[in-house]
This record gives sequence, C-alpha cells and structure tokens, in this order.
Amino acid sequence: MKENGRSGQADLLAVLAAGLVAHLGVVVDGHPMVVPTVYGFDDERIFLHGSVASRSLATGDAGEVCVTVTVLDGLVLARSVFEHGINYRSAMIYGVPVPVTEPGDLLHGLRRLTEHVAPGQWDYARQPSRKELAATTLLAVPLTEASVKISDGPPDDGAGPDAALGLWAGRLPLISRWGDPVPDPLLPAGIAPPPHIAGRAGEAVGG
Repeated sequence: MKENGRSGQADLLAVLAAGLVAHLGVVVDGHPMVVPTVYGFDDERIFLHGSVASRSLATGDAGEVCVTVTVLDGLVLARSVFEHGINYRSAMIYGVPVPVTEPGDLLHGLRRLTEHVAPGQWDYARQPSRKELAATTLLAVPLTEASVKISDGPPDDGAGPDAALGLWAGRLPLISRWGDPVPDPLLPAGIAPPPHIAGRAGEAVGG
C-alpha cells in the first residue's frame, strides 16, 4: 500500500471537493468532542455551520480546532492480515474558527456550503431571509495549515515470502452512487425534481 503526504494546495482542494462530511475536533468546556457536519469551502477557507458545536465556537473562544475530511476508496486485501489496509484520501485542517458576520461574506459562505453538497440548489431553492441570516452562525477556518494524505495502491507483500502461499490478494474498490430522487410525501403531484438533482442519479459519490 502506497501512502504519501501531499503539500500542494491543489491536493487539499481535491480532497475537499471529493468529500461530503467533515469531522470537527474541538475541546468544549474542558472536554474533547468530534462532531460530523457538512461543509463548504473556497480557495482560502472551509466553512462550517456554527450549530454543530457550542457557543464557545460561535464566539471564537474555542482556540485551535482540527477539521478532518476523509474519502474511503477501497480495501487493500493482502496475503497476510498484517499487510491489510485501506485506500483513502484525507485532509486535516488546523486553525482557529472565525465567525463569519459580514452579510455578503455570510451569503458567500452559505452558498459555498450549499453548492458543495448539492450543486445548483442555491439558485433553485429560496435563499435565506434577513431573519434567517441573523439566526445563522457560520464559522470559517483558514486553509493555511493543513495536512493531506493519500493512500493508493496494491498490497505490499507481492514480492515477499507470502507470495508463495497461493492466496488471492488485491484491492476491493468502494464505489458509492447517488440513487433516484425520492419526493417529499407532502409534495403535490406534478412537481418533478429539477435537472440538477435528477441528473445526479447514478453519479459516483466522491469522484
């Protein structure tokens, strides 16, 4: 199994583009917690919804946090259990979360979050009202300090003594795909899913 750390900004953005769920690691009131949440990003920041943690995050008093995004690509199945592993892409981002308060920047961050999860949905659905924006806490963590690791490749024991065992070894790729849209039970008849949603059926998740 080949594992390499990457330092390029393009590698970081590629992992963020492929993932959908981030895990936010933070110490709150003296206790560690790790919270899964959706996210959005641009070239400089990753955006997280403030409600995923506590008011200590929302007020910027949490200190440094760690945001992790992992994309699982498959299993590495070797001849010995010692050499088994997984292929994955991961990014760890360290920084102090900053509340996004300027109205234009807040809309920018919310659009990035929405469009990352469901491209095309920001312009299709009703956008936030002033009241909703006032009740929304969005946090931004800069992408200046990040670690990217990518593990990809076959087992490492093909040229060793275990090759003589005559056992199958290789990779079992994981390929997730979006299913067909399922309408809200309260949706009136005759309202079809928009093309940007219907067109994702069968599309691979995670690139």
